[in-house]
Amino acid sequence: MNRSKTKGFTLIELLVVIAIIGLLSTLAIIALNSARVKSRDAKRVSDIKQIQTALELYYADSSEYPIEALAVNLGNTGQLKLCDKASSGGWADACTTTTYMGQVPKDPTAAQNYAYTAASPGSTYSITFTLEGVVGSLAAGAHTATPNGIQ
Repeated sequence: MNRSKTKGFTLIELLVVIAIIGLLSTLAIIALNSARVKSRDAKRVSDIKQIQTALELYYADSSEYPIEALAVNLGNTGQLKLCDKASSGGWADACTTTTYMGQVPKDPTAAQNYAYTAASPGSTYSITFTLEGVVGSLAAGAHTATPNGIQ
């Protein structure tokens, strides 16, 4: 009797390969989500440092920070800019003279904001923001940026 030998994969071999591919794709998705969180947090810290630099330039020219008794949600209201004291006294949609920050960055997610406050006489300010994970020495959660740094 001649037995014909067919070439191909058995059902078990195919199931093993499909299981391995499923496991690898699950691990890749988990790693990708972790990288996205780290990327968003790095952008948040970078944005806050850029805003702080613009505020220091404003302070150097005006001898005070923009005074805002109520929190201003930075980056959420159109094309918010940091303008000199003569044209707007701080945050505005358009500047007539000096612009310290052309467009204030907004948080990478729509669920959060950078909130700026500074009480009279404008000698200090605070920007609150929230991190999703750990960035350097900053833990996940709410943080405040002031002229003294990020805490």
